Amino acid sequence: MSVSHASIHPVEDPTTTDGGNNNAPRVRMKDIQGMPGTKGGLALRLSQFIFAATALSVMASTSDFPSVTAFTYLVVAASLQCLWSLCLAIVDIYALLVMRSLQNYRIVITFAVGDGIASTLTFAAACASAGITVLINNDLDSCANNHCLQFETATAMAFISWFSALPSFLLNFWSLASR
Repeated sequence: MSVSHASIHPVEDPTTTDGGNNNAPRVRMKDIQGMPGTKGGLALRLSQFIFAATALSVMASTSDFPSVTAFTYLVVAASLQCLWSLCLAIVDIYALLVMRSLQNYRIVITFAVGDGIASTLTFAAACASAGITVLINNDLDSCANNHCLQFETATAMAFISWFSALPSFLLNFWSLASR
């Protein structure tokens, strides 16, 4: 008979090293600030939303943005970034209120892919808009006829939105890769 006995495989009662304080909050080591479901992640989402919404509203307030494809692309990319960031900010708020971890594999892969797509589109739109803005301002010297200040402001806000979206993507991708 091949049954395991306690004398062959002893099992010890684990000792508590917390001094008997069983009411201490549990902290997961994988919950790094900036990841989904954390206060840092919520701050990143809100900053992405605010800067993308600012870029969108400033660019859409000009009358001649539809005449340039890069500026139209910036409006579309900023709109997508606003929607994505707002939806995930709501999910982060819910996770913080009910104290749930968002480290499920499917959730993390969805966040990583969505952040990657949204941040790439925002970066590409900001780069294209910056190129057109430099063309209008420096090469054509026709800033007097255009809304250069609004174009530059919207482009800068799109870059700042991308700078705040990049840590979200990198942390989600790192979490996904470290599994």
